[in-house]
Amino acid sequence: MATLHLLLAFGSYFLTSCAMVLIFLFIYTRITPHNEWRLIKENNLAASLGFVGALLGYIIPLASVAINSVNLVDYVVWGAVALVVQLLVFGLARIYMPKISQHIEDNHLAVGLFLGGVSLAGGIINAACMTY
Repeated sequence: MATLHLLLAFGSYFLTSCAMVLIFLFIYTRITPHNEWRLIKENNLAASLGFVGALLGYIIPLASVAINSVNLVDYVVWGAVALVVQLLVFGLARIYMPKISQHIEDNHLAVGLFLGGVSLAGGIINAACMTY
């Protein structure tokens, strides 16, 4: 019986995680001025680097919250916080580099790597701050 309870808990957290990641991807791609999906399909490495960094920058805090949350509601609330933080990281990157989206569209690899690195760094700090 305990195993079934643990499997149900795993399933609820895993499916909730998948839903939150899809929501993050939907919102992030609407916030950024460039079209990540189209650019990646066109083999734009800069877009891919920036997008993967943002995705990992969201998933790392999400994983931290899954480990530390007290229940599923707590998990979803902190997952929403992680989403907002990752959007703020992109906003700060745009302040530092106002033409970041144009550089991504032009496939400037250094800019894509910068955006991915900043997003990942923001996610790591975010995850560390969410441990309690």
